Amino acid sequence: MSGSGYLRTKPIRPKKIAPGVSAAELIEETFLAYNAGRLREACRLFSRKMLEPDVTVGLSVTGALTPAGLGMSCLVPLIESGFIDWIVSTGANLYHDTHFALGLTLHPGSPFLDDRKLRKEGVIRIYDILFDYDVLLSTDAFYMKILGEPEFNGEMSTAELHYRIGRYVNELETLPGAGRVSVLAAAYRAGVPIYTSSPGDSSIGMNVARHILDGGGLRLDVARDVNETAAIVLGAKEKGKSGVLMLGGGSPKNFLLQTEPHIQEVLGIEGAGQDYYLQLTDARPDTGGLSGATPGEAVTWGKVDPDQLPDAVVCYADTTIALPLLTAYAVASRPPRTPSRLYDRRGDLYQRLVEKYSEAKNKR
Repeated sequence: MSGSGYLRTKPIRPKKIAPGVSAAELIEETFLAYNAGRLREACRLFSRKMLEPDVTVGLSVTGALTPAGLGMSCLVPLIESGFIDWIVSTGANLYHDTHFALGLTLHPGSPFLDDRKLRKEGVIRIYDILFDYDVLLSTDAFYMKILGEPEFNGEMSTAELHYRIGRYVNELETLPGAGRVSVLAAAYRAGVPIYTSSPGDSSIGMNVARHILDGGGLRLDVARDVNETAAIVLGAKEKGKSGVLMLGGGSPKNFLLQTEPHIQEVLGIEGAGQDYYLQLTDARPDTGGLSGATPGEAVTWGKVDPDQLPDAVVCYADTTIALPLLTAYAVASRPPRTPSRLYDRRGDLYQRLVEKYSEAKNKR
């Protein structure tokens, strides 16, 4: 028999699946190979290493996850458990997240309906999710109402915008029977800053654009977003470690990861890259797109610490399947962490970035 070290892992011999098995037990005992094996590695990396007290966890969110209910079922519990410290999301996920706080309904349907008929009947379709056109109009009315408040009359980062929106959404959740259903509200309560890498690319952005046409003074400072997110990562690395959990790819993935190149390449501050890299994606790497780019490729950009590359996992799976399992595993395996409340610390972190940049410039 071979004495190879490659054969020292536990043999594949799973127990029979029995009634009452938990999600965590199912993953540990039966997710042994292929992308099931990668998902088990993902769950272990997230729960055993990324959720240590000294790790700051950034989350990127792409794809229509909140309309499918993954905001309230997965992201809210992760935020409330202190497992997520900062977020980069598409604006669309935050806009659709607001529907639920407003008491508006979305319904499971079919992807094979006659879209011409749906249009005539005022029904919107996101693949197999259906909702009334009035859901959009009601949500737009909510945004136009709050954007008219004095606190939105000025320049701000997208984190400030979403935090202020979150306060209004949180008030909706205090109404009888509302429940905690909104990512925006949960992030507001926990002090988790939410950034949008492309603020004009959503219905929230479109409502901001209308607000400006109506004479409103709101202006989004995208440069502030770039520097604030870099400041968060710099601060994380100075006190401990930094990890990223990426749901899908797209612009939010890049915005999350570009923090390290901004620190090292553009600002000239010494750095090594992210310590932990975890992605759930269905994108192939061979097409050259960012969504499918691997952690090894990210090392060449300075996005990931090359010494930490073994602690990088890519699971090729549908996020709507993998995220609930990852969440169930995490909340069953780890006690809640104390929220880092990075939103409240943005000013100090930003000033530290300015100081480090000034030091780097003086050394040139």
